[in-house]
Formats: sequence, structure tokens, C-alpha cells
Amino acid sequence: MTTPLITAIASGDAPSAIGPYSQATLAGGFVFVSGQIPLHPSTGGIVEGGIREQTSRVLENISAVLKAAGLTMENVVRAEVFLKDLNDFSAMNEVYASFFPGAVKPARVAVQVSRLPRDVLVEISCIALKG
Repeated sequence: MTTPLITAIASGDAPSAIGPYSQATLAGGFVFVSGQIPLHPSTGGIVEGGIREQTSRVLENISAVLKAAGLTMENVVRAEVFLKDLNDFSAMNEVYASFFPGAVKPARVAVQVSRLPRDVLVEISCIALKG
């Protein structure tokens, strides 16, 4: 039996995909985590609060998906942050930094976009190295 080139990763501790995609995929030693929005995994609802609360929930969701792949936030090599309002950058960045306390931080891009799914304030995706 051959090993598939791409393997889906799923976690019950993160919101289920709300479209035709995987929470994450494993390919070539990398885990590609789909964009996470601030949905609470047990209710499927958007967390209450502002950019700090939403960023925290997004990163908790990412952490849960990485855990299902046997990884932690320390394995993240690149992150993409999509903000509804770039004026929220500083507050988002404070919360983001608390999830990446190590000396080596992931490479990152942060951009303002015109709209995000369910009109949330932030969406984050990432790539992590496995192995």
C-alpha cells in the first residue's frame, strides 16, 4: 500500500470546515492550516468581543489543528493574517505574540482585506514544519 501524497488533518477541538476544504493538510513534511476565523468549536458561533478575543480564538483553533497533526505553535514557519481593519494591527499583534513566545518567530504577512467570512475581524492561516 502506498502512502498518499496529501493527508487531511482534522481536530474536534477546532471548528469543522464550513466549506469544501480540510482544516489542514499534510504534504511533503509541511502542514498547511486553512484560514481560521473566530468560531467557537463547540457552538460554531463567533466569539464575542473585539479583535483581541477574536485573535485569541483563531490562534486557539490553529493550535488545536496543529495538535491533531502532532505539532505545536513552535512548528509554525509562516503565518498569514487577514484583518478587516489594519487599525486593529497593534492589538492583534499583542495577542499573536503571546502564542509565539520562542526566540524564532514565524515569517508573517498581515494585510487588510475588504471582507472576511461571516464579517469577522480576523482570519489567520499558517504553514508548519513536521519532522
